[in-house]
Amino acid sequence: MRILLCCLLVVACGGGPSPEKTAPAPPAPPMRVFDRTLHAMTFNGTRLTYRLTGDSGAPPIVFVHGTLADLNSWSGQENLFAQRYRVLVYSRRYHRPNPQAEDNQTYSPKLHSEDLAAMLLTLELAPAQIIGSSYGAYTALQLARDHPQLVRGLVLAEPPISSLLTGSESGDSARRAFYRNSLDPARAAFVRGDSVAGVRLFFDATTRRGTFDRLPAAARASLLAHAFELRREMLAERGDYLPPVTCADLGRITTPVLLVRGERSPRMFQLIMDELARCLQNDTTVIISGAGHPPHTSNAAYFNLVVLRYLASH
Repeated sequence: MRILLCCLLVVACGGGPSPEKTAPAPPAPPMRVFDRTLHAMTFNGTRLTYRLTGDSGAPPIVFVHGTLADLNSWSGQENLFAQRYRVLVYSRRYHRPNPQAEDNQTYSPKLHSEDLAAMLLTLELAPAQIIGSSYGAYTALQLARDHPQLVRGLVLAEPPISSLLTGSESGDSARRAFYRNSLDPARAAFVRGDSVAGVRLFFDATTRRGTFDRLPAAARASLLAHAFELRREMLAERGDYLPPVTCADLGRITTPVLLVRGERSPRMFQLIMDELARCLQNDTTVIISGAGHPPHTSNAAYFNLVVLRYLASH
C-alpha cells in the first residue's frame, strides 16, 4: 500500500529550484470570508441545520461530522475549502443545534445517509465530494453504497466499521476490547441515567483514558452538550448502529476514495483503515502526522493540504 507522507509533497517539504535561482513569490491574496448564516430546513422528515459557503457555481463538497460533534467540527476546514468549492456543513439528525426529537427512528448509518441524500437533492448539490469523519465516514460510505449517483468521490477518516475486524485474531481482539471498554459501559451508564459517565467513557475510549477529566471545564461542557445524541447512539440496537459491512460489499464500490488516518489514533481505527484499504483495493492512504482521532482536528493544516491536493486531481 502506498502511503503518502509529508516528504512526498513538494509544497510541504520545499522541493523545487534553489532559492537563489527563483524570484521571490508574490504574497498570497487574502482569503475571502463568507457569510456565516445558518439555515434550517426539513429533510427526510427531520429538521437539519446547515450552512452553505463558497461560490454557487463551484464544485460541491459536503463535510459529515462524527460522534460528539456538529457542523462546527469543521471550523478548521470550512472557509479554506470554500475558496475553491461550494461547501456544505451540517449537523446530523439529533446533533445540536437540531431539535432533540424523540422520533422513534434508530440511530444508524442508513438513517443519516438518507437524510444526507435528501439534502443533496433538495439543495441541488449532487454529485458531491463527501468528506466524512468517524461515524460521519460510516454515513458517507453508506450513501455511496445506496446512492452512488449522488457521490462524486469520498474522503473517509476512520469510520468505526468494526465488522471488518472479525476476520483476524488481532482485529477481533481490538473490536472486543472497544466494546468492553467503551460501548458496553457507556450504554450501561446511559441506561442508569448517568450521562456524564456515558460521555466520559466513550470519549476516553476514542482518545486516551483520563483525557475527559483533564480537559478544561468549557471543553467538558461542550462534550456533555452532546449527551442527547450519544444516548441515542448507545441505546440503539448494535446491529443497526454498527451494521456489518463485508469486504465483498466494499469491493463493489467504484467511487474514488481517499483514506485518511491519524498517526496516533487508537489501534482499532488503524486496523479498520488497513482493512478498508485492502477491501477497496485502494493504494492511497494518507497518515496525518501527530494526529489522533479524529485526524482533521489535531493537525488541520496537514489534513487540509493533502485533501485539497487529492480533490484537485479528482
